[in-house]
Amino acid sequence: MTKDPEDRSTGVSRRELLALGGATAGVVSLSSLATLIGAKRAAAAGVDKLNLVSWGGAYQTSQIEAYQKPYTDKYKVGFNNIEKSGNGPALLTAQEQSGNISWDIVDMLQADANRLYEQGMLEEIVWNTDLDKGSDGKPAWEDFTKGSLSGGDDKSGGFVSTISYNTMFGYNKEAFPNGAPQTIKDVYDFEKFPGKRGLEKIPAGNLEWALYADGVDKDKIYDVLATPEGVDKAFKKLDEMKPHAVWWSQGAQPPQMLAQKEVTIASAYNGRIFNAIASDNQPFGFIWDGGLYEWDGWVIPAGLPKDRLEEAKRFLRFSTTTQALIDQAKYIAYSPARQSSFAQMGDLTFSKNDKIKMMDYMPTSPDHLKSSIAKSASFWSNYGPQLSERFSSWLAS
Repeated sequence: MTKDPEDRSTGVSRRELLALGGATAGVVSLSSLATLIGAKRAAAAGVDKLNLVSWGGAYQTSQIEAYQKPYTDKYKVGFNNIEKSGNGPALLTAQEQSGNISWDIVDMLQADANRLYEQGMLEEIVWNTDLDKGSDGKPAWEDFTKGSLSGGDDKSGGFVSTISYNTMFGYNKEAFPNGAPQTIKDVYDFEKFPGKRGLEKIPAGNLEWALYADGVDKDKIYDVLATPEGVDKAFKKLDEMKPHAVWWSQGAQPPQMLAQKEVTIASAYNGRIFNAIASDNQPFGFIWDGGLYEWDGWVIPAGLPKDRLEEAKRFLRFSTTTQALIDQAKYIAYSPARQSSFAQMGDLTFSKNDKIKMMDYMPTSPDHLKSSIAKSASFWSNYGPQLSERFSSWLAS
């Protein structure tokens, strides 16, 4: 068998280009090619950069400040920051199928991570071996909040949470001078609280809120939604929202829609609304009632070369210590996954304004947790595909 010819200037073989094109509908984008070239060169010369995939915006900035800069200072390893987590599961699947794995560590939602781990696409992480103990001496399995390490059992899995965040509703205060909305039922009250609603163009969240607004107890939502009658009930309530909805698909959109008064109320990631208030002085408010909190964190693609795997695991350990998670919480209002981190945050203030106490904006603080809904990763892993199909049909009808 002859050796696959290589472009001497890039180190990328013809076979790899064909495989990359097959994973992207036959079109090799410049960004995909650049990432592959970077990974090839790093493998040849020793790992000097990690290809890190995340969500962009204030969240990725918090990772750069809290994790990446200290890591580079200590280990002299840099980062290629790639803002592709929105399509991360599909793109990582394509890489795994083509054999061209150019990403080293990926920020991903828990439900997606659990599904990919079951399919063998993620590296196994041994909790008490690959992660540090908490600052109080507890092993990782005990220190991480229950449910934030997943994809396997109590010894190992594929997903390590760094933060918990809320998808919730925010509003423009200027739209409601006579009293602001406070509940999910208020979001559905178009007479008392007029204006368009910005909603993410997915079933998750919208279906839970529809049932909650229709009187289903928040602790019973997933039991109801797991039945055909419950799904019908959710979509019937969602019919009331449809004429008022403006759909979004990128996390940066809801604050922009609120600021431009395209909508008066919008579902959004709580960190995006916080950043708009704390950094951009926007006149926004939060509706904590019914906020859906869930875990988000790191995965490592399966099949990395040994040197890249070792570097990815070293960064995983570094970025999930008690102190690293505290440091990230200075930059964005997402709750750290470790109990030892959360316990030390009482006086933590915003990096840009020491008058803003971060605990007041944390989705899993005691005050906010009691009015929130715990988003079920297992439910969406099991029912997500069929509900997405139903939601797409509903949108088109």
